[in-house]
Amino acid sequence: MSEIFPELPYVKYEGNETKNLLSFKYYNPKEKIKGQSMEEILRFSVAYWHSFCNNGSDPFGAGTLTKPWDGIEDPLKHAQKKAEGAFEFMDKLGVNYFCFHDRDIAPAGKSLKESNHNLDTIKEVVKKLMEEKKIKLLWGTANLFEHPRYANGAATSNNSEVFAYAAAQVKKALEVTNYLEGKNYVFWGGREGYETLLNTNMSLEQDNLARFFSMAVDHAEKIGFNGQFLIEPKPMEPTKHQYDFDIANVLSFLRKYDLDDYFKVNIEANHATLAGHTFQHELRLARINNSLGSIDINQGDPQLGWDTDQFPSNIYMTTLAMYEILNNGGISPGGLNFDAKVRRSSIEPIDIMYGHILGMDTYARGLKIANELIKDRALENFIKERYKSYDKGLGLRIKDGKEDFDSLEKYVLDQYTENKKDSGRQEMLELILNQYIFETR
Repeated sequence: MSEIFPELPYVKYEGNETKNLLSFKYYNPKEKIKGQSMEEILRFSVAYWHSFCNNGSDPFGAGTLTKPWDGIEDPLKHAQKKAEGAFEFMDKLGVNYFCFHDRDIAPAGKSLKESNHNLDTIKEVVKKLMEEKKIKLLWGTANLFEHPRYANGAATSNNSEVFAYAAAQVKKALEVTNYLEGKNYVFWGGREGYETLLNTNMSLEQDNLARFFSMAVDHAEKIGFNGQFLIEPKPMEPTKHQYDFDIANVLSFLRKYDLDDYFKVNIEANHATLAGHTFQHELRLARINNSLGSIDINQGDPQLGWDTDQFPSNIYMTTLAMYEILNNGGISPGGLNFDAKVRRSSIEPIDIMYGHILGMDTYARGLKIANELIKDRALENFIKERYKSYDKGLGLRIKDGKEDFDSLEKYVLDQYTENKKDSGRQEMLELILNQYIFETR
């Protein structure tokens, strides 16, 4: 088989002194960090939709990108050529994982039966390519947002027949994910929310969403899917207000419906921005609640209030993200998926490769810096000292549940003295962070 991207080389690690832009300066897959290789810790994944389906269109303009499979009129031949190009690209980039929506890898038909037939046909092509290139499936999902039937939601639609169609579509996507030995399955509720409460039965919609998730859990057990279920939070866009707004909303929802034992979260950096949080905030909240499952790595533009899905280049963001991941004990069976796309004016396949190299090097560099921060306890020692009043005496009794309002009132009346206030030292800690970023080799 001739190469689909003959202009793209195999990307190798060459170190940070090389001038070759089509090489890794910091991502050395076999380098060991805390006893594991970089590729084992980072578990990079390519997003099928952005890298191989995106044509560069936006709400204000037509597509600008062309792909080698464009112009193939037969839908299945088009999908096969796209799969061959995708796996060639991933092989040359040197990643071990990919992610997809059902409609990314196989075209929708005129009926669910035809769509399922297309998926069954292309899954065999994908399986063979996975075996040839030794690339694994990080996660699969179903596209429950693009078709007009989902204009008012999928699992939260006001129409029970749409609910049924969404269930049937997820059933098939979950089965294909299982067939391809996917490590996770993701739910992104882009339409699971509302535009106005004037026409919305919020209670019923949320109850139905929980019923939908419970059905998925039951079907996973039925077919022997042992992967991890993930929910991906996002506050808005395309829906005005989505029920999976942020980590706190998702955790509250899962606990209300007793689903927290079955689901973790897939956190996207740009979605955290849209929710008014830092990426680290969302990662930390998930981590301390034992819910950090996987990550979509990208970054947004603070001057644009929408999901720009840019390749990550911010070393501060990636360092603090890896700080949370390392403190989590890693991210497996999740990974770091590039839910990122090139800019509309970056129109050649090589631009997609540049974007991935940029992101992989930025995260690899962040990994090494975060490892040094943790090894030296550069931040932990200060935090421990700041909260030392809870290590003994009154604070320890509060932690141990041995105090109540009556006893605390008595303490304040009898013993309380106004102590010297402690400085939070934010500027000092930011200085320390800068030193590690500038000086880590």
